[in-house]
Amino acid sequence: MRKISRLYLTAGCVMLCMAACTQETWRAPQGQPTPVPSGEGWTDLFSAENAPYWKNVTDERENVFKIEDGLFQVPGQESTRYIAWQKEAFGNFEMHIEFRVQQEANSGVFVRTDPADPVQRGMEVQVFGDYGGAPTIHGSGALYDIASPMFNMALPAGQWNSYDIRFEGSKLDVVYNGWKVLSLDVSLMTMPIGKFDTPLASLPGEGHIVLQDHGDEVTFRNLRIRRI
Repeated sequence: MRKISRLYLTAGCVMLCMAACTQETWRAPQGQPTPVPSGEGWTDLFSAENAPYWKNVTDERENVFKIEDGLFQVPGQESTRYIAWQKEAFGNFEMHIEFRVQQEANSGVFVRTDPADPVQRGMEVQVFGDYGGAPTIHGSGALYDIASPMFNMALPAGQWNSYDIRFEGSKLDVVYNGWKVLSLDVSLMTMPIGKFDTPLASLPGEGHIVLQDHGDEVTFRNLRIRRI
């Protein structure tokens, strides 16, 4: 009888410990947007000079976006559309961009992509309003449907976030609100991964910068880029 009582006592302690553990809140790291880079070689793609080179490359619909006072505003409309900077393509580069979204709002920053087929012919760093969520391959900071970020560094809805993206050769690094959350070598990705039919290792080493209208309101600012 005494042994049975001890068994019940031990089992009860284990259950209480498990319950306590499940009620604990995991504390995620907190970051903040990084400073806007400046100096030699940096180009402002939202400047008055460069604004005319942005174009909706999905269809003929107008008013998909506007650039005003340095803000790139996507009001969000039905159907997904892609907005490309068409003046130049980039291969090896570093880029800074800031974005503001509401909770659950969806967008993306595409790099080294083909405006004729941004999804299958390039790579997307996901923009998503998922403050407080776990990092996933579809969450903010992810290489969409390919790789989860180390942490979800999203700030609360309506606050500005920053990405610092560096692509040199086959090495892709993403810094999200000051924390490096992705560091990948796409040359290793010689097989199709996720929903993508073409292995990332087979994609061209140069392409365009494209921003996504996924039907939700999103605002970008301070897009700076320089070749390396």
